Amino acid sequence: MPYRKAEFANGEIYHVVTCRSGNEPLFLDIDDYYRGIFSIYELNTTRAVEIRLRRQARLIEKKRINNGERVSDVDKREKLVEILAFCLMPNHLHLLIRQLKDRGISKFMNKFGAGYPAYFKKKHNFKKKGYFFEGRFVSVHIENDNQLITTFVYIHTNPLVLIEPRWKKGVVINLQKAIKFLENYKWSSYQDYLGKKNFPSVTERDFLLEIMGEQRGVKRLIIDWIKHKKEMKGITEVSLE
Repeated sequence: MPYRKAEFANGEIYHVVTCRSGNEPLFLDIDDYYRGIFSIYELNTTRAVEIRLRRQARLIEKKRINNGERVSDVDKREKLVEILAFCLMPNHLHLLIRQLKDRGISKFMNKFGAGYPAYFKKKHNFKKKGYFFEGRFVSVHIENDNQLITTFVYIHTNPLVLIEPRWKKGVVINLQKAIKFLENYKWSSYQDYLGKKNFPSVTERDFLLEIMGEQRGVKRLIIDWIKHKKEMKGITEVSLE
């Protein structure tokens, strides 16, 4: 991943998106998604990390993280960023993160930009030359609570495009199906915000839960976003991919 020359302030929150080059898949199977989650968790440290590549280790990692357990001794780490929300899509990744250390976001994204492609290329025997990701990752500074909430909802409703291709234009054929799909979409932090144990160790949720009215408020915001998509404002501020 090319180096991104950007100034990120400690204590500030940013919406970060990184996309696979050429719109190609970033995750090809369930193990790739698990590895993506594991990488987000494991690489968020000031220490150097050597992620295990053996099949047995991958199975252990997947089982433990799926059970909501800490997958290593990373709880003793000095974190680079605070991960508030995430969503893995077939060809890109959304993160809502607060920087904790100087250049923390850049260091974290550089670690992810090196670690995950190394795993992907080895597993899938990937030989293509050139950048794995689509240029530099993109970021938007979150400047107020309204933008924060809008970004949070946008990130967690992103997977709807997988079953409702025109939903961003306000076309949702089956509202209940859309709501249920998001609640069952495993590769985001939404289930954890609803109180379901999915990947609870990955995110820090207390801050946003308080702002949005706890679990009930989060669910209402998501439903309202889907229902009133055409009336929602701020989409141009957060639509990055």
